[in-house]
Amino acid sequence: MDKEILLAQPRGFCAGVDRAIEIVERALAEFGAPIYVRHEIVHNAYVVNDLRSKGVIFIEELADVPAGNTVVFSAHGVSKAVQAEAEMRGLRVFDATCPLVTKVHIEVAKMRREGREIIMIGHDGHPEVEGTMGQAEQGMHLVETVADIDKLQVANPDMLAYVSQTTLSVDDTADVIAALKRKYPNITEPKKGDICYATTNRQEAVKFMAPQVEVVIVVGSPNSSNSNRLREVAEKKGALAYMVDNASQIDPSWLEGRLRIGVTAGASAPEVLVQAVIDRLKACGARSVRTLEGVEEHVTFPLPKGLNAHATRRN
Repeated sequence: MDKEILLAQPRGFCAGVDRAIEIVERALAEFGAPIYVRHEIVHNAYVVNDLRSKGVIFIEELADVPAGNTVVFSAHGVSKAVQAEAEMRGLRVFDATCPLVTKVHIEVAKMRREGREIIMIGHDGHPEVEGTMGQAEQGMHLVETVADIDKLQVANPDMLAYVSQTTLSVDDTADVIAALKRKYPNITEPKKGDICYATTNRQEAVKFMAPQVEVVIVVGSPNSSNSNRLREVAEKKGALAYMVDNASQIDPSWLEGRLRIGVTAGASAPEVLVQAVIDRLKACGARSVRTLEGVEEHVTFPLPKGLNAHATRRN
């Protein structure tokens, strides 16, 4: 029998990623190369390499940006200290922080003004976590798992709040939140959940797709948190799941004896990579492609002030 490809809907780029790449492209068009970007603009090797070829220089420390140059902060957000350093050095800054991450930063500031210590649910070392933890000089605690909650030492259990990294697994975060509420019944939660709409939608699409297929291929780079979560969600639903940066990483042995192959992509993976994966799967015997029903996303975010609205994005 012929193999069939099922495509998750939605998949790939979200509004925050679209906006971040647009900011870099417009900065290039308006100011010319080089444009410096602190950290990878989004966690995808194809996107980063494409921008690098156009004159973008990716750096981890602002000290590597020559005075008077333009720097873009990545979609993951930065700490107050990084913002202050950029201002002190007189750099022209465009902030590509996803507005949904900025929302968490605003929550942190409000909770600290209220005198609350904040527990952040997230992955240690992830740039979004570093940026959010860096919104306050003190009173911040990081937990990754339910087990981490036992180690917490807080000043006042009745004056706590929590926030979450936006790209986590919805289900895993729910377990951590439940454990926090058991230990700290008076803990304050965000007005609206911090897991972003795109992360939630893509995970729900995989939950819908995984039971219908025998193997799931997630297009995403190894350092992409939301892509890794998609692979985990597929596995929890009983499918074999693999994550690939590009089509060349697909091993034909994954497909042997399997007739239905699910494909999705993390929020930082462009559709061109998905199409290349489809072509590769067709070369391995897939004959038909079907897009599953799912949420249609129409979210857009405005660009920061100071970028020429008429500068054309280069493809």
